[in-house]
Amino acid sequence: MAIKYYSPTTPGQRGMTTQDFDQITTNKPVRSLLVKKRRQSGRNNQGRITTRHKGGGASRFYRIISFKLPNNFKGTVEHIEYDPNRSARIARLITDEGKYHYILAASGMKVGQVIEVKTEDATINVGNVMPLKLVPLGSYVHSIELTPGRGAQLVRAAGASAQLMGRDNGYAQLKMPSGEIRLIIETALASIGAVGNEQHQNVKIGKAGRNRYKGIRPTVRGVVMNAADHPHGGGDGGRHGVGGGKGHGSAPKTPWGQKTLGYKTRRRKSTAKMIVRSRQQGKRK
Repeated sequence: MAIKYYSPTTPGQRGMTTQDFDQITTNKPVRSLLVKKRRQSGRNNQGRITTRHKGGGASRFYRIISFKLPNNFKGTVEHIEYDPNRSARIARLITDEGKYHYILAASGMKVGQVIEVKTEDATINVGNVMPLKLVPLGSYVHSIELTPGRGAQLVRAAGASAQLMGRDNGYAQLKMPSGEIRLIIETALASIGAVGNEQHQNVKIGKAGRNRYKGIRPTVRGVVMNAADHPHGGGDGGRHGVGGGKGHGSAPKTPWGQKTLGYKTRRRKSTAKMIVRSRQQGKRK
């Protein structure tokens, strides 16, 4: 996928780029695989804001993605479609029985390509799904199951891929996009190749309105607030005066006093034994 540039005919187009949609082969999704998506605007079931800076945005339908296809499945790629709910493209599969499925479109996936799901005698082709024990060492995979039979949960963003580093004692060692090396049981299914739409991260928003289309509202920095509104606020003399600055010399915090940088948010300590090398260690090397 390429990046489309614009002439600076307006202030909003100066420096703005968009995705090139040449790979999109249709603008008509399958109606039976669409679900109405209600906008929560960052609110919970009590109507209270639990996630700030969300609201508005263009209306959209959710595409039902088949992250768990049945064994011995065989389908043909009919179209590559745009999905407004994710960074990756999606591929529309049609089976011999005429049933439709949506999956994540892998990099290099073409219309007319046959996608197979096999637990034995699998063919190593881009987009095919198979257990990690059948994947050749050094291969790149995506849409990986964390628990066999539960469906793909890992490595689903645009351009993401994990590399199979080794196998031992019934577990596969995968190098995740973050640099973390993690053990996953080798009977878990994974798709061959990397997720498509690799240039997604290089798109420049260019103007505030494009974020509003996505339901992202403006963010106000804490240092420009009053002390009553944020731990970073207050202080005499403005930005460089006495008592000013980020948190008055302490660690950065949320409006409710919770640490933001360097604060560990990992809760499932039971799965820490599956991490061979953390992402922080991976970045040092």
